[in-house]
Amino acid sequence: MDTQPTLKQKISDDLKQAMRGGDTLRRDTLRMLLSSLNNAEIAKQSPLTDADIIAVISKEIKRHQESIEAFKKGNRADLVAKEEGELAILQAYLPRQMGREEVVAAAREVIAAVGAKGPADKGKVMKELMPKVKGRADGNLVNQVVTELLGQ
Repeated sequence: MDTQPTLKQKISDDLKQAMRGGDTLRRDTLRMLLSSLNNAEIAKQSPLTDADIIAVISKEIKRHQESIEAFKKGNRADLVAKEEGELAILQAYLPRQMGREEVVAAAREVIAAVGAKGPADKGKVMKELMPKVKGRADGNLVNQVVTELLGQ
């Protein structure tokens, strides 16, 4: 086994530390995340790679963001605060997120590489671009940037 701990091992270690430290929000969030990871592992029928784990974390983050929006509409400030706390914990496990400028630069690069001329070529661009930015950029932002660049 390699000496570099996997992302799942780091999450497990952080869970143990949160349990020892009495940090209930962190403990509960990491337990929920490990449960989601175990479910994904069962569905895949093989151990998850770090890339798979990042995809599960991204899915959990998206779910939390949707919950925050719903709770805001329902005037549930207590639940919004809890979800935002969990969201911050989950985001710490993702790689550094790309800013809009970095997404624009990556999109221009791919547009030039595939020779995209207009909105009709969006599918080709997205197919090449998404694997490059997966886990590091929000899909909605990437979609928006590509649409703007091809629309000009």
